[in-house]
Amino acid sequence: MGTQAEIFDLKNGDEAAASEFLKEMEIDVLARTLWGEARSEGSKGMEAVAYVVLNRVKIAKANGNRHWWGHDIITVCQKPYQFSCWNPGDPNRPKMMAVDKNDIHFATCLRVAQRAVYGQLNDDMTHGADHYHAKNVAPVWTKGREAVATIGNHIFYKLEG
Repeated sequence: MGTQAEIFDLKNGDEAAASEFLKEMEIDVLARTLWGEARSEGSKGMEAVAYVVLNRVKIAKANGNRHWWGHDIITVCQKPYQFSCWNPGDPNRPKMMAVDKNDIHFATCLRVAQRAVYGQLNDDMTHGADHYHAKNVAPVWTKGREAVATIGNHIFYKLEG
């Protein structure tokens, strides 16, 4: 993949416009992920899920922007079978794609996502978690793993690093 300027084929060196466009896309994808995964969890629960995404991006950056789950907010959120709201066939996916800022939960998701993308979230209450699941399920990957945090209805784990 090329640089932002190459991707957008910018004229007159307008990298700032490309960067802002990319940030807007990241905010939208992250907000939709938060809505799909944590809309009933309040701001704190949404921030916790946002931190899982940010922690995955941080881990990928430390590995030369290479990791199986993606390397930036968009590729991490949309990696197949990582955040169920993006899975083909998930009954909430069409709702997630159609939601807009008139939905009070999505408006909150947008605010949390914007703060996340611009590095303005509060301290990471997940303690570096890169995975989580709802309390009412027990995924096989949790076997022998110790949770690092429980926030709302989600249990968080740090599997890398």
